[in-house]
Amino acid sequence: MEEIINRVSKSPLISLDFDEYIGSSDRAFFDLKDGLFHGMILKEKEFREFLKNYDWESLRGKNVGVVCSADAIIPSWAYMLVATRLEPVAKLMAFGGEEELEKTLIDRAVDKILTQDLKDAKVVIKGCGNLKSRDYAYFQLTKKLLPLVSSIMYGEPCSTVPVYKRPK
Repeated sequence: MEEIINRVSKSPLISLDFDEYIGSSDRAFFDLKDGLFHGMILKEKEFREFLKNYDWESLRGKNVGVVCSADAIIPSWAYMLVATRLEPVAKLMAFGGEEELEKTLIDRAVDKILTQDLKDAKVVIKGCGNLKSRDYAYFQLTKKLLPLVSSIMYGEPCSTVPVYKRPK
């Protein structure tokens, strides 16, 4: 009987999976609206008191998006104050809602991927996973990989779509 050889495992392809780099940490949102007077006006003294009394531990280890869902004028320093409170507890913080938080997570994942030695590598970017901003993720990663790798493919190592091959 002839031995079955797994050619995929013996190939020089490097398989990249966003799910491995993003992880599954909980996502949460901090809404400045909750610290506004009548949900509309930011009063500095009351806002600082709101931040002081807020249960920041409820956000420990989470990826946190910072938003203001009220139609109010929020001074820049208010967001800065929130960032100072989130920094010790949040795993990651992003300015904005779900889409902005997802993009920030993707950008961080791309940075982690680029810490590998990918010079002249043949890369397969896995096509399945739990990404919500899938097109953004693949675009950002491809853009950063182009100057490094010899080829980029999309899909699974056993069934790929060629995306890029460096000219000789």
